[in-house]
Amino acid sequence: MKHQSRYLLLFFMALFLSSCGGKRYYKSPLDVLIRDLDSEPVYTIILYDMDTEGMFSTTYKHQYKVIKEVNGEPKEEITPWQEVSQRFFYQYEDAMGMEIASKKEGKVSKSIVPAGYSNYVGNKQYGHWVDRGGTSFWEFYGRFAFMNSMFNMMTYPVRYSYYNDYYSNYRTRGRDYYGPVGSNGRTYYGTYGSQGARSGSSWSKNSSFQSRVSSRTSRSSSTRSSSSSSRSSRSSSSSFRSRGGGFGK
Repeated sequence: MKHQSRYLLLFFMALFLSSCGGKRYYKSPLDVLIRDLDSEPVYTIILYDMDTEGMFSTTYKHQYKVIKEVNGEPKEEITPWQEVSQRFFYQYEDAMGMEIASKKEGKVSKSIVPAGYSNYVGNKQYGHWVDRGGTSFWEFYGRFAFMNSMFNMMTYPVRYSYYNDYYSNYRTRGRDYYGPVGSNGRTYYGTYGSQGARSGSSWSKNSSFQSRVSSRTSRSSSTRSSSSSSRSSRSSSSSFRSRGGGFGK
């Protein structure tokens, strides 16, 4: 009996281990990118674009902007399209144009924050805060003025109040930060935010995801408008015939 019990135990252990071995661990392209950047002391990874393909079997894709230090100067590189899982795609759906990973002082963070916030905004090596009409904005030094375009700050300058909110209440706790919420209920940053892809900013100009969403929205609006007009026409026609029939009587 003891031998039988032992064999049964070994059998079920082997079955359990084989079933666990059958599950493949999913390593996202973001994780692979972080691994490949391990030797870099400082970097920023921005979700540059995203897209989907296919109607019956959907493929989900990401494209990243990677910023590294080359001879003391930030340089950007846009990665090729990377296929991601559906779950991973929707996990970051609201974060286009934002940092989704960064490294600073040897520590890697995967918090979602506005582009440039982790390593460059507030860093006196690259710029300073300037008062404009009673409001402080971040301004890069002339040598690093190109970084305004890199982080889309020419169209949407960074206010000190926003950065201070992030630095004081989100950064140390590793929390995602999408900026303040406006009267329209939308956050300032992100895919659907007032600064994000739907606002007509430079992110939207490079975004196939935004084009797809806009096209889908346009088609949907057109269909609704057409259906509404058709219903209105049928309603008017029916009413006319009804009145006409009454007149004939």
